[in-house]
Formats: sequence, structure tokens, C-alpha cells
Amino acid sequence: MVDLKGQYERIKEEINESIQAVIDSTAFIKGPAVKTFQNELENYMDVKRVIPCANGTDALQLALMGLDLDPGDEIITTPFTFIATIEVIQLLGLKPVLVDIDPETFNIDPEKIEIAITVRTKAIIPVHLFGQCADMDKILEIAENNSLKIIEDAAQAIGAGYTFNNGGIGKAGTLGNIGTTSFFPSKNLGAFGDGGAIFTNNEALGDKIAAIANHGMKKRYYYDYVGLNSRLDTIQAAILSVKLKYLDDFNTARQNAANYYDDAFKNTNEISTPVRFKNSEHIFHQYTLKVKNGKRDSLKSFLNEKGIPAMIYYPVGLHMQNAYKNLGYSEGDFPVTEKICSKVISLPMHTELNEQQLKYITESVNEFF
Repeated sequence: MVDLKGQYERIKEEINESIQAVIDSTAFIKGPAVKTFQNELENYMDVKRVIPCANGTDALQLALMGLDLDPGDEIITTPFTFIATIEVIQLLGLKPVLVDIDPETFNIDPEKIEIAITVRTKAIIPVHLFGQCADMDKILEIAENNSLKIIEDAAQAIGAGYTFNNGGIGKAGTLGNIGTTSFFPSKNLGAFGDGGAIFTNNEALGDKIAAIANHGMKKRYYYDYVGLNSRLDTIQAAILSVKLKYLDDFNTARQNAANYYDDAFKNTNEISTPVRFKNSEHIFHQYTLKVKNGKRDSLKSFLNEKGIPAMIYYPVGLHMQNAYKNLGYSEGDFPVTEKICSKVISLPMHTELNEQQLKYITESVNEFF
């Protein structure tokens, strides 16, 4: 699904030098490379504050902790995402309120958000799924009209550009009040281990979240908040500085692979290729098909037998997971999500896909049908 070794080989010398420099410095925790990467990412994202942290799940939790929420406050998000999105809401004693998705983009449906708002609603977490942004024009309007905060889960979309209806341009993770991302190795900007970051243009909020990530300290041994120990490792920061230079090229490689897939499947009526939302660039963290006529699982088995590691993201909506039965949702509550869960399959998508591989994958899919 992801050729990390091939990508490493392409930039091996730079990566090795960056790692060795940290080892030589012995500045393993909060070394200079962390600040360097922070500044580079602020410039790339065109955002005032980047707060590096230990992983993408921590990034979401830290963002919520920065908002002075009370137990029982409601956070609206999607049931079609990785578990971390609602996991942190529950851990903080907040209430996840799920709403259904758009059947074409798989992102949260703004019309469903508006219906779900109550007096306890405090924030919305749109997930920019598979590499493209949710409809942020509508979501921002809803948030403004209802005095809500927006925390973007941009773990799958770092580098994706968004064009507002008024012509303004921003990047995924910088469009709301707070953005979060993950540097898990398979992400478009991936470390060689765990890592994450928070983005905000609110300097005071950025200072607060940075303190919370550092045990609640602004000044050493003086604690202003209940905090976490959530640090981006210095070696990971050094690696990410190298890879950030190539992020746009990496995303272009993914887009080129997606275009090849699209062209190869244009006459394959049994599948639907990914829909590009008009306002968002799609940087294809995943290339996800919808398979018609109940053949998805058979296609997956067929491809796996041919050495093609197709995957299902996600097989079950979060409202149907055993750990979250306390939310009170039942089968049928989110019909679009449930239908999509039975149809989606993701094909290999990474920066090192070559034409021979793409040809084999696409011919295999078409052979099945």
C-alpha cells in the first residue's frame, strides 16, 4: 500500500545526514531540529503557530484541551473516519455527536451538521478524508452563525489547498480555529515513527496549547494548566524537515497515480472513481473506489491473491463500534456511512508507484470485472 523503503532510497543521503546530526548533537529531546522544523512548517502552511507533538491523536486531544470545554459539551464530527477523531472526545468527558457524510466525497455533510446543533454544542471536527478538504465554506458559515469552534482533522490531507468561494486560498489545517495532523509513517508527510502537530493563527491559543503539550508549563516548573507530555522527537523532526522539502512533489506523484487510475477505470461501469470536490485540491492519501453490486469483498480477495494489497478504509462506521455503544446510536442511524462502508476499497497509493505497477494493478481490477 505504501512503499516507504523506495521513498527512503530516493532521499537516503539527506535523511541519514539529518539523523546523524541529531545523534552527534545528543540533543534528543526538544533539540534545535524541532524548532527548525516548526518554523519551516509554519512557512509552508502560512500559519502563525505550529505546535509539534508526539502523534496525531495527541494533536486532536491538545486542540480540544485548549478550548476550555466542560464535561458533557458536544462535539460534532463524522462516523466515517479513524477512531482517534472521537476517541479523544470521549477521553476528555465530552460528547461526540455524529452526523452522516456526503456520498460522493465521503466528508462530513454540512446540512447534517446544522440539524445536530444543540445548546451544548461547542465545536465541529471536520475530517479532511483521504486527501481532500470538507466543504469549509459551509462549515465555517454554520460555525460563525452558532458561535462554534472548528478543529480540522487534517491528518490525511496535509498540503491540500482549499479555494474559498470568495477566492481566498488556504491549506488544509489552517482554515478553522485549530488544525491538527499526524506524521505517522504512511501519511503524505510521514516520519520514521510517530509524530503530530497543531496549527493555529491565534497566538494566545497557540501559547496555551504549547504549554499544555509541555506538562502545562509556560515557565519551567511553574504549571498553569493540567497538561500532557507530548513532544515531537528531535530525530523525527530532523527527518520531517528533509521530507517537507519534497512534500509538494510527493503529492504531485500521488495525483499523477490517481489520474492513471481514473483513466484506466473510465469505462469500468462496476466501480466509481474518487470525486474531486470543486473547492479542494485532492492529494490522495488514499485512492478509494466504490464497488457496485456487492462485489467489493470478492474484488479485495482477488487482488490480494495477485499480490495487490487493497485495503478497506473503513469497514464499520464508528457508531457501530463496540467501544462506543454508550453513544446510543444504532444500525440505520447513518445510512450513507453504512452504505459506503460496504462499498469502498482503496488501491495502493504512494509516491513510488511506477507505470508497470499501475498497469498491473489496473489491469487486475478490470480483469476481475
